Amino acid sequence: MFIQTEATPNPATLKFIPGRTVLDTGTMEFSSREAAARSPLAERLFGVPGVSGVFYGYDFVTVTKADGDWQHLKPAILGAIMEHYMSGAPLLADGTAGNDEATDADGEFFSEADADTVATIKDLIETRVRPAVANDGGDITFRGFKDGVVYLNMKGSCAGCPSSTATLQHGIQNLLRHFVPDVVEVRPV
Repeated sequence: MFIQTEATPNPATLKFIPGRTVLDTGTMEFSSREAAARSPLAERLFGVPGVSGVFYGYDFVTVTKADGDWQHLKPAILGAIMEHYMSGAPLLADGTAGNDEATDADGEFFSEADADTVATIKDLIETRVRPAVANDGGDITFRGFKDGVVYLNMKGSCAGCPSSTATLQHGIQNLLRHFVPDVVEVRPV
């Protein structure tokens, strides 16, 4: 098994590509050892000293470090990923395909009067923003729209990334303003 690694714009995260599907649909984020109990792979990764976050995308795993040097962490992380896939263990302990997006949709907020605007915003995020962000080992999902402000949830390498503010304000905000005149600003949740 060959696992590729890619740097991300966030120096605290590294993207691992195992050459197979990781999560069939959506994304999943584990920000603590307790949350990782749901996934044997995430548990293994949190067993590596210095790992503080794990994020699953369709065909990648993004790992966030709290401290330590990638030069020392990377071999242990590669070993944990390889052991997981060689063991044949499921990605999730409960055997579900699970993803965070169902719970994300539950927490959305916007006025019914803005439903058409929100539909356009969501379409732009799905088709233009999320694919680009996934290339960097992260994800961005719609959370709400109020008074011209779009609220987005940043996950994986996007969460805590030094360039995330620039991505939001210059990239995503400009894109949404261009196509949706009602958009005044974009903010992270």
